[in-house]
This record gives sequence, C-alpha cells and structure tokens, in this order.
Amino acid sequence: MRNPCVAHRGWSGRAPENTLAAIRLAMSEPDLYWIEIDVQLSKDGVPVVIHDYNLKRTTNGRGEVKDWTAAELASLDAGGWFSSFFKGEHIPTLEEVLQATCGRCRLNIELKTDGIRYPAIENRVLELIYAYKLEHDAVITSFHSGTLHKVRALTQDVRTGLILDAWRPSLPQELKAMGASFLSIGYSRLNRERMQLLRQADIQVMAWTLNDARTISKVAGLDSELMICTNYPDRWRDAVLKLV
Repeated sequence: MRNPCVAHRGWSGRAPENTLAAIRLAMSEPDLYWIEIDVQLSKDGVPVVIHDYNLKRTTNGRGEVKDWTAAELASLDAGGWFSSFFKGEHIPTLEEVLQATCGRCRLNIELKTDGIRYPAIENRVLELIYAYKLEHDAVITSFHSGTLHKVRALTQDVRTGLILDAWRPSLPQELKAMGASFLSIGYSRLNRERMQLLRQADIQVMAWTLNDARTISKVAGLDSELMICTNYPDRWRDAVLKLV
C-alpha cells in the first residue's frame, strides 16, 4: 500500500502511548509495518519507552524518568491516565518492546536526549538492536544532530534520521553530512517541491503527526512514498485507500 503508516507511540489514539498495549494493538492492524517509540534511560542505565522526561502526565509517578530505576519505573501505572481499562499497564523497557515486535514490524526509535542528558543512550540502544538482529529493521531518530553523529560513529549499519518541525533548503546536504538517510518532519513543512528535493537526495521522509482523514489524504497526495505518522492507523487506511 502507498504511504506507509507509522503508528505514533503505538496506536496511541486507542491505548496509552508507548505501552505494550498500544504497540500490540498497532501490530494487529493489517498493512502496518512501522511503529514509532520514544526511549530514555532509567537511573540504572536501562533503556525504557516513555516520551516525557517527567512522569506526571502518563503515569502515577512523580519526578523525572532518570531518577527512577528500571524496576521502580516498571512498578508505576502507565495506563490508568488513559482509561480504567488500561490501569496497570507499565512503562516497558526497550527490550520488552523488541521482544514483542521483532520479526513483526519495524521501529522508529526516537532517542530523547539533548546531548547532555543520557550520554550513554546511543550505546545502550545499539546493544539491544544488535542483540535482536534488528540493525536493518530500525531507524534511530533524534532532534539532536550530535546524537546522530555519535550513532554513526558507533555503527554504519543502523539508519539514522533527524527530527524537526522546520524547513531550510540546506536540509538534504545537512542530512548527508551527518550520515542520515531519514527525515522526520512536521507535516505542515512539506510540499511537492520539498518532497522532490528530498527524494532526489535519497532521503526517506516521515510526516508527523496527522490524525484526521482529510489532512492525511492531502499530505499523502504529495508523494506516494511519504510515510504517515499517526495516532490512528485506521484513519490512515481509510484516507490512503481513497488515493489508490
């Protein structure tokens, strides 16, 4: 199917984001081969899957992720905020996610770091990617270009991608300079001309985050290979089928 879907933090429109429930729900959807997740490090250096630096929004914990051990984080409720049905869902480790998804879908793994926070995150994540032989089924993304340079210095096998919500004509050259072949960009920054420039530079592009069918159809119409990141994979399917 055209315009591959990327389930944003799993099927986060129907289940609590970045939990195994959301990830498994996304994997149950036919024709969905990509899931986007966010990774941080626990106090004891374990890669865990959660978006915010602070625990308050999506768990019953308080404070920052980096101040809790992996075991302590696993004891928190990461589902009750979404609905009582998901009460008891925990913050998964990256390894748990890899165990659930390995061989079933590909992962866009966003590293939540500014280059100072979590200085060992690149090593920890790559260790797991190689342990599960997923070096060709994952892309590591980040807002922080230095993080992508570090990943590239550590490996030539795993693809990397820059995340941003802006446009500048130099982007294709910048991505090439950092060894990145993937761009995760806010959908409003794209048009046909920009997509053509990126395609000519062999950059795979993912637009985020599109959650209504009308917008999905409009943006998907820019280029059939443009990846659509959404909280609602079912809306993606309805929108994209109309373009076939």
